[in-house]
Amino acid sequence: MSSLQDCQTLLLELHGGVLHITLNRPDSRNAMSLQMVSDLRAVLASVRDDRSVRALVLSGAGGHFCAGGDIKDMANARAQGSDAYRDLNRAFGAMLEEAQHAPQVLITVLQGAVLGGGFGLACVSDIAIADHQAQFGLPETSLGLLPAQIAPFVVQRIGLTEARRLALTAARFDGQQARRLGLVHFVEQDPQALAERLDEVLQHVLCCAPEANAMTKQLLLASAGQPSGALLDEAAQWFSEAVTGEEGIEGTMAFVQKRKPRWAT
Repeated sequence: MSSLQDCQTLLLELHGGVLHITLNRPDSRNAMSLQMVSDLRAVLASVRDDRSVRALVLSGAGGHFCAGGDIKDMANARAQGSDAYRDLNRAFGAMLEEAQHAPQVLITVLQGAVLGGGFGLACVSDIAIADHQAQFGLPETSLGLLPAQIAPFVVQRIGLTEARRLALTAARFDGQQARRLGLVHFVEQDPQALAERLDEVLQHVLCCAPEANAMTKQLLLASAGQPSGALLDEAAQWFSEAVTGEEGIEGTMAFVQKRKPRWAT
């Protein structure tokens, strides 16, 4: 763990067998940059075989969880060609797979923006606690893009019917609706209630044996079926084609220029 204190995009605090991981890019509502993906993957790898770390608590700095992918990273990738888009997208999918399979209990604390990639992180958590005013959504199609790496995890979490509705309308919804969808387990009214709920959940987690929890989680995930690496590879290629296509260029430019894309005016 000591070697990870230099993470550029995360704040890490370990105590009582619980590693608190805070996404720390508040100026961009904790948008998921390639550096943040790399930092998260490094943290997950560092604790994978450490049973003294019993739980991972993932939250965001500055009142937001995560507003999705970093548009600046996509702009940088444009200069490198379509392969760079595919690789950027697939790295995020790999991080989701690794988070999904973390032997520790993964708890997300969701406030403010929970969009795109942030939505995906909520979907791979074992236990999700949300503020009632948190704003959830899959905005990718409104930008001319695909929720490429996220979609299989969303379907697994809330089912195909609701995933289709949300992804094909880019609809926003709050914590109470997220609870009704089965995306989150607890909804609280204020930061103090969120903290109290987290403490309660952790007390229960820490009553369970760490290796038993790790093996039980592995069993449950195997029983439910998993988004496959082959599908995520193909989805990354589709994302690359979308982001370099006419709609992707228009959608991302409209976002940067703070205007509606052509198809929405």
